[in-house]
Formats: sequence, structure tokens, C-alpha cells
Amino acid sequence: MIDLKDLEYSELEEFLLGMGEKKFRALQIFKWLNAGVTDFDEMTDISKSLRARLSEVSFISVLEIAEKYVSALDGTVKYLFRLPDGNCIESVVMRYHHGLTICISSQVGCRMGCRFCASTIGGLVRSLTAGEILDQVIFAEKDMGERISNIVLMGIGEPLDNYNNVIKFLHNVNDERGKNIGYRHITLSTCGVVPGIYALAEEDLPITLTVSLHAPNDRIRNEIMPISRKYSMEELMNACAAYHDRTKRRLSFEYSLISGVNDSLRDADELAELIRPLRAHVNLIPVNKVEERSYRKGSRSEINAFLERLTERGINATVRRELGSDIAASCGQLRKRAGGITEE
Repeated sequence: MIDLKDLEYSELEEFLLGMGEKKFRALQIFKWLNAGVTDFDEMTDISKSLRARLSEVSFISVLEIAEKYVSALDGTVKYLFRLPDGNCIESVVMRYHHGLTICISSQVGCRMGCRFCASTIGGLVRSLTAGEILDQVIFAEKDMGERISNIVLMGIGEPLDNYNNVIKFLHNVNDERGKNIGYRHITLSTCGVVPGIYALAEEDLPITLTVSLHAPNDRIRNEIMPISRKYSMEELMNACAAYHDRTKRRLSFEYSLISGVNDSLRDADELAELIRPLRAHVNLIPVNKVEERSYRKGSRSEINAFLERLTERGINATVRRELGSDIAASCGQLRKRAGGITEE
């Protein structure tokens, strides 16, 4: 049994041709899938016989809303979605003046082991299929009754650790016959899977690549991000430079400010020197509190001092606006609580 949402449009055409159907059926079915139907009988413009045959060889994946929280402060909506196999993932929809942005997950859990992140506690269970990634957009839109215009692959999981499914999702969500969300409205965040960055550059997709850096050198990064022990800072920066040269797209770096770990003015100076050749933007993130960790964010004055130091060094930097603070909108904690996940 195959989830039809796992197929790109051309693959759906081939699938239907193999069933003896005409190609135009793909357009009808593709539109229904993206509209959020949960049963073949909802596809009212195709014959009952075809619906019956489809149900024998394929299925339509569905996400169940296990929990939903709406921020009273800014309207941010946080979903805990339950997958058909019982696993849970999180998605967050944020309101901006330009429309709705959804932050989606690419895996159930994560094996990257970043010490300040709740999503990695308990490790990786499995990767999401292309259809399950797309479902987060479909069912959030369906629940809210509003169009989502921007996507951030920055939820639970490492997108480049689920490379093939993520690329297929990007193709499908961009398809004008479906959600038609432009590549320039999509951001992919990676903790630094170097081979994946090189591969993504060759895809020639005009998405925005954001690299979760979180340290100005290997010493600190090795301490808080195990992937740095596999791919050094030099290797990562070389990959980022190659990505910029190949795509001509400006990169962005995420930097979680952890008090006493990576937030000194000396760290800011080193960070500025490291990324200056790339002329990238730095998104400073006061670290979120994770119950199993001792990390904490610094004071507002310390955060501002770090920002000002980067600005003085010619780096374009901003402090991320905290949305949904009253509903713990950062990923990982809700799934961990719901699933009874503990650190191994």
C-alpha cells in the first residue's frame, strides 16, 4: 500500500497509467490530496470504481490533532499531531504581517544530539515520509481555515538527515497544482550535515538555507553539538561558501545564546570573523529552557551587548522575536511530555 502523497505529480501520473487510467486523473487526485481529503469517497469527480481500486492499492495519510494550543499573546498555534503509527510530531503556525508561517518537523525525534534541544531527547525514532511532512501543512491549513504562505523546516528532526523525503516534499508543496508555495517562501534549517549541504546546492532550489551554528569555534561547538565532531567548523564553512557560490542565495546562521557558554563579547568577535566572508545574516536566539539541561539564557542587557558587538563588527544580526511564549512554542517539549520520552 502506497501513500499517494508520497508521490510527486509525475509519479502519480505513472501510477495511474499503470492502473490503466488516463493521465488527467492525476490532476483531479492531486488537487483532492492537497485539499485535505481523508477518504477516497470524498473525491466526487472520479468514478466509484476507480475510488474502490485506489483503496485496494493505496491510502491517504491523515494526521490527527492530539493537542492544540493557541497563544493569547500573539495568536501562535502549536499542534501535537499524531501519526497513523501512534508517534507524535509538532508543528507551529505563527502570524506575521505578511501571512502565516508554519514550522514543521521532518523526523520523529532526532539523532543529532544538540545539548540545548528538547527534540533530540530519546533519539531518533524514524524519519517522516514526504506525505507526512506535507500533511503538516495540509491539516494545519484545514484546521485554521487560512492559507499558509511560508514554511520553515525547523521543527523536530534534521531535514538533511531525511534528504530524499524532504526534497520530494519540497517539489510537491511548490507544485502549482497543489499548495503552490514558492521556493523563496521556504526555509530549511540544518545543524550542519555537510554532505547534505553540498547535495542541496546541486538541487538548484531557490530556498533559504539556515545553518544552526550556535558556536564561534570547534571547541565550544564540540561541547554542545556532537555533529561538530564529525564535520569541523572549517568543513562546515567551506560547504556554506560552496552553497552560496553555487546558488547565489544569501545564507542565514542561527545562534542560540547560552549564558556562560557562547555569549561573551569575545565569542561575538570570533563569530564575526568566522562568517564575515559569507556576508550572512545572524539570527540570535535566547536559548529555550529544557528541563533536562542546565543551560539558561542571559539577561536582556547581555543579549543586547552581543548583538551590538556583532553590528559594530559589520555583521547583519537580529534577535529572534519570541512568539507563543505562553504555550512553549519551541519544538520538542510537547512531544516529550505526551510520549513519556526520557533521555537515554
